[in-house]
This record gives sequence, C-alpha cells and structure tokens, in this order.
Amino acid sequence: MTALKDRRWRRVIILMDMDAFFASVEQRDHPEWRGQAIGITNGQRGTCIITCSYEARALGIKTGMRVREALQICPDFIQVPASPERYAAVSTRIMHVLRTITPDLEIFSVDEAFLDVTHCQRLYGSPERIGRLVKTRVETASGVRCSVGVSGDKTTAKWAAKQGKPDGFVLIPPWEARYRLREVPVTELCGIADGVGRYLAERGVFRCGDMARLPIGELGRRFGNQGRRIWYMCQGEDPERVETRVAPPKSIGHGKVMPPDTRDLETIQIFLLHMSEKVAARLRRHELQASRFFVGLRAGWGWIGAKRATPLPTSDGRRIMALCRETLREQWQGEGVSQVQVTALDPRPVCEQLELFGMDEQVESDALHQVVDQTNERYGEFAIAPARLLKRSDMPNVIAPSWKPFGHRQSI
Repeated sequence: MTALKDRRWRRVIILMDMDAFFASVEQRDHPEWRGQAIGITNGQRGTCIITCSYEARALGIKTGMRVREALQICPDFIQVPASPERYAAVSTRIMHVLRTITPDLEIFSVDEAFLDVTHCQRLYGSPERIGRLVKTRVETASGVRCSVGVSGDKTTAKWAAKQGKPDGFVLIPPWEARYRLREVPVTELCGIADGVGRYLAERGVFRCGDMARLPIGELGRRFGNQGRRIWYMCQGEDPERVETRVAPPKSIGHGKVMPPDTRDLETIQIFLLHMSEKVAARLRRHELQASRFFVGLRAGWGWIGAKRATPLPTSDGRRIMALCRETLREQWQGEGVSQVQVTALDPRPVCEQLELFGMDEQVESDALHQVVDQTNERYGEFAIAPARLLKRSDMPNVIAPSWKPFGHRQSI
C-alpha cells in the first residue's frame, strides 16, 4: 500500500484554494472577530454580502445574501467593509511563495491557483508530500488557512479541494478519479454551467458516471473543443494544461453599482466620468490605447448602451467621456439605472507616431497625463482628478474577477 501511495504519477496537478479568503484576512487582522459571524460588503454602506466567515455560513448566512437578512438570522452578525488593496497584497505574497515551488503556476483568481508539479516529484517527493508543502507554505506566508486538492488533472483537483473545506487536504490518485467522480452531479464540476447541464440532462447525463454513455462526438458537434473537454472532465481525465501565460487583453473595463433607480443626470455623468478616467489610467499604465468602447447603463430590464468609436486610438479620459455623453443623449430616456460600465474593446500597444493634426495638443496632453499618473501612483488613486469627481461614489473599489498580481490584470 505504501509503495502504491508513493509511486510517481504521470501528471500531478494541485489546486490551492483559500478558505473564505477576505473574511479570513479580516479575522487574522482583528482578533476580536475570530469565531464570530462576519460578512464582507463593498464599503460600510454595502447591502450585499460578498463573502462571509465559516461561523456565519454555519448559521445559514451565505454569499449574495442581503445584510438585513443576515441580521435576522444572527443579530450579532458583524458587517465588515472590504479592503481590496489588503487582500490583493496578501494574494500577491501567496502567489510569490507558490512560484518558489514550481514555475508552472496558473493564477485562477485572487484566492485560487493551479500548480503543475509533475516535474517536482524527484525534488520534493510524492504528490501528497508536495501538496502538504503547498499548504504549509501558503499558510505560513499569509497567516490564513487554505484547502488543497491533489489529482492528475485540473478539474478533479479543483473538485477535490472543495470536498475538504475548510482547512482541507484531499488527494485523488489519477487511477481513482473516474470512480470518485462517478456519482458527482455534472454541474458540480467547474466549467459546466446550467445551460450545458440542461443539454446533458436532456440526454440522460446527470452524473459524471453517465457521461460514458454519451458519444464524445455529440458534445464536440454542439460545443466544439470545450464539449470534448467536458466529456473527458467527467471521466477524471481533463486534458487542459496549467496555463502559465496571461493572454493579451481583449478588453479593459470598469463598472460601478449605483444607488437603485438612479435618474439624476448629474449623478449618472459623475459615475461615467469616474469609470472613463479609471479605464483611461489603466490603458496608459500598460501603454495601450483603444478606439472602440462600450458604454452601458443597467436598467431594471437590461442594459442600455452602445459600442462607440473615437476617430483615433486614445487613452484620454476626456475623449472616452465624450462617448459617454453621446450615449446618454442618444440611448438614455430617463429610465432608472443601477450600474454603469465603460469598456475599451480593442486595446492595442501605443503607436509611437504622433497625430499629424493636433500634434502640439497631443504632446501637451501626454505630458499632463504622465504627471497625473505619477502623482496618483505615489499618493493614491485620484489624488489628482477632475473636480467633478470630488462628488464621486464613496463605495470602494473591488477586485476584478480576473485579477492577477502583475500586468494588465492587476486591476482593482
């Protein structure tokens, strides 16, 4: 048995998943909250729980619940405003320590990462030993707990990590993966959303073990390569590799939730200006420009908005805001809105060629942006900003779902 346990695997994938990450960081930094039901919201005025401690979860409080509902369940529930910069700093330390184990690292989100440690077995020992090493180093670097799943493919490793939470460690050898997954509902696997789940259910595939009865070609015809991958995922043989490269950005955007049913034009313009300047600053930080933008307002029935273009690529917030004003004039009919979004749709590297017309204006604008960006980088976002942004929302920024500790995705 020991020889089987210690034998070298053909492929070893580890998924490291922090436990209630934001809440755990707060409890680490505030000992008086340890053992308490706490929930993280976007600022002190936030009404929706972003995540909550395991003590809160044990009482039935969960992500997405309104604070007022949580207080009905637990009158002692503690609302904690999010500190995204602090969480990002802790995550950066975690990802740095993971790179000391293997360079084959895929940062899946701010609190999750895949490691391919296949080639580390000779250096560190068995897959179990490497998984334990990951857990120990992460917890030492961060001061908070994590759960680890170890298997021969990404999907099984991710599923395994969820089974032991919190503070879990679950190892599934590749030769056991199909058996361990056979009774698992297909929609429990990462990447199989409700739409795909309905398609599979219509064909009698409810659990992973049912998948073997469905020809792989049928999924391939309907969903392409992703469909074929799903077929293998359910067999415990996900072929997807750990992706170490961060792809060039296909878009760069920022959005903000507004007070419900906002109809005041001045308020909406301030929110749009705020997002325009954030997008522009981020483009400049990574030496990018764009000429196509999406400007959107979320109403009760869906999005109001349009794709708009500038004559030449830009990273100037004033030009982006001009597109926002056009959208308001032409698309908005006074409906109540609850969110704004501004997205650069075609970011590309800055061209060194100056505009033929308006060259002096461009040089002056670039110099001004350089000073503003350097000042804001040193003293904080919008230390220098358009005067109208003094009235911007005091709701703090949030961590982007695709956050990375480096490059164009290092976005809050």
